[in-house]
Amino acid sequence: MRIGVPTEIKDQEYRVGLTPAGVRELVSHGHEVMIQSGAGTALGLSDHSYSVAGAKLVPDAQTVYGNAEMIVKVKEPQPSERALLKPGQILYAYLHLAADREQTAELVKSGAVCIAYETVTGPDGGLPLLAPMSEVAGRMSVQVAAAYLEKPRGGMGLLLGGVPGVAPAHVVVIGAGMVGSNAVQIAVGMGARVTVLDRNVDRLRDLAMVHGNRVVAIYSSADSLERAVITADAVIGAVLVPGAEAPRLVTRELVARMKHGSVVVDVAIDQGGCFETSRPTSHSHPTYVVDGVLHYCVTNMPAAVARTSTFALNNATVGYGMAIADKGWRRALVEDVGLRAGLNVCRGNVTCAAVAAAHGYAHVSAEQLLA
Repeated sequence: MRIGVPTEIKDQEYRVGLTPAGVRELVSHGHEVMIQSGAGTALGLSDHSYSVAGAKLVPDAQTVYGNAEMIVKVKEPQPSERALLKPGQILYAYLHLAADREQTAELVKSGAVCIAYETVTGPDGGLPLLAPMSEVAGRMSVQVAAAYLEKPRGGMGLLLGGVPGVAPAHVVVIGAGMVGSNAVQIAVGMGARVTVLDRNVDRLRDLAMVHGNRVVAIYSSADSLERAVITADAVIGAVLVPGAEAPRLVTRELVARMKHGSVVVDVAIDQGGCFETSRPTSHSHPTYVVDGVLHYCVTNMPAAVARTSTFALNNATVGYGMAIADKGWRRALVEDVGLRAGLNVCRGNVTCAAVAAAHGYAHVSAEQLLA
């Protein structure tokens, strides 16, 4: 199979779809890999390292899209990239379609076969291709909150962990999944006072067992959420409904009751965000203020640590990508029900039920298309 990796063009997106090690794996299976020149330069992966691994360097995205049977990316294709997709071409990347009507419509129109990292499911029911970036974003979220609590950056001027004689900041984490548990780990490590809310009592129990009395683990209800948020100095939004829009758990009215100078980091923003006041931001313009509360809603947080993120992501994605390349997308999806769950749009059909519901499309299941 001819596999193409374009340079990412989203704002300050420095990650790359394949590392040289990933290229080497694919080439060893007889596949041809094209890399857009300079795709990995920003994170220290030179064109030479890709050439040595067996990749063919090409000058521009048009060449990549024009010749590849499968496009391997990190973030969703931007409008100029979506225009280059061809019918039947495989797109393998993060897509987050439930919160993006325009992208969904253009992918449907393209006729491409679109496999979204974030909905591929593992044998245990987990999300193996979302997990690495959830780990990164969860850990980063507390670092970001700590930075923006500083007065020069718009916060109230708090040191997250406090000092002897001065109380630490109160960090509230909404959601105890992969993002939330990693956020809790870092917040505890930095010495914050930590509250985590979720409706999965088993997840709360796990966190309580790991962190003991350093974390207050609370069942999430309208009452408990309100009490936690209005006393918080920083709130991490870590709610996920796989493939669907995130529920707006924190209303604008509740945000208005939060402390002035407090910080919201909405990691769920890729799926629309879990604060009613959230809207997507970029690394160039990461924050805005609503009712005195600073909001950080960057849609590609892990790009800030692009080298770590790229290697972590490739560890997870290359195996599934290899299966698609070795078997072709139809056979690969027939044989692996978890990979089949990653099919979101296929040849003009919306195959993810949550995406179809979000945008009013008829849902055509992957099983129907593959029959």
